[in-house]
Amino acid sequence: MMIFELGILFVSLVVIVAAAELFTNGIEWLGQRLELSEGVVGSVLAAVGTALPETLIPIVAVIFFGQREGDEVGIGAITGAPFMLSTLTLGLCGLAGMSFAKSGKRAAAINYNEVVMSRDLKFFIVAYAIGLITAAFATHQTAKYIIAFLILMIYPLYLYQTFQSSGEVGEEPEALYIDRILKKGSNKLRFILPQVLLGLGGIVGGAYFFVEYIQDIADAIGFPPLILSLIVCPVATELPEKVNSILWVRQGKDTLALGNVTGAMVFQSCIPVAFGIAFTPWNLDMGIVMTGLVAIGSASLLLLMVKTKKLSFNYLACCAIFYVCAVTALITLDVHLGGPKPETGVIHHDVSPQPSAK
Repeated sequence: MMIFELGILFVSLVVIVAAAELFTNGIEWLGQRLELSEGVVGSVLAAVGTALPETLIPIVAVIFFGQREGDEVGIGAITGAPFMLSTLTLGLCGLAGMSFAKSGKRAAAINYNEVVMSRDLKFFIVAYAIGLITAAFATHQTAKYIIAFLILMIYPLYLYQTFQSSGEVGEEPEALYIDRILKKGSNKLRFILPQVLLGLGGIVGGAYFFVEYIQDIADAIGFPPLILSLIVCPVATELPEKVNSILWVRQGKDTLALGNVTGAMVFQSCIPVAFGIAFTPWNLDMGIVMTGLVAIGSASLLLLMVKTKKLSFNYLACCAIFYVCAVTALITLDVHLGGPKPETGVIHHDVSPQPSAK
């Protein structure tokens, strides 16, 4: 049985990688056709497209599953995505860049748009920090609705600034995959859009089966729901961003690669977090707060590197260390991740009275 599930995982991963190749190629041509900058293509088009799978997980969990477990999985998925993107995913981009440079497949220097990177990180830090602070201080539901609306409105502001500060249109990408067969021209929307949708569909479908079967394996091992949604599910659902960005890093298109991740970070810190604040108890336990602080810390360090013009693949790879340290701390310190107590938002321990000694 486990062999079958591992086989499905492998096939799903192959589908995701192949679909990501179609998607990245198609989304670059869509940007060319619409005369959009690499910053817009990476931080908005690619980021939102590949962020959709993990965005659906908390919404489905909260709406369709039981109040307790649905909220638990939903909150874990909402907070797990920014943690994974800001640590492991960016770290893998750094490691990929170092590896490709060492093998001579690309230049060693990182080539990114400072304005795009700085803007994305600032919006993420502000939006996600508000989300974490809300869990600590906002107890009235009306206040939560107001804060959720304000966080939601951060994203249109981000989109406005992204399009306003758009730079030059990127270099013409390699020929559209569909055009390599049809030979009709790569800049035609009637070919670009089907390839983008086909790639996105493959990514979503592959990610669905990957998550489905990795959940079965995790359940068999005995992971609790919140550990599953905080660590296992985001690893699987962030595969699109990881694969897309690594493909772009290999090609030396670092603005697209990093914007794909940082743009997804902004999206995840606004849309799902606003949903979580409005429609779940949003009581975060110690483990979730820890991963949230790590995510903000990792993003803040990167912002400092960008501002001081010291960002390199080596520094980017260090983001993965934040992930390893956080997960190790959760396991080693035996931080309780069984979910918050709905009434208080603190870690719940069994304090039921014991029978008195006679």
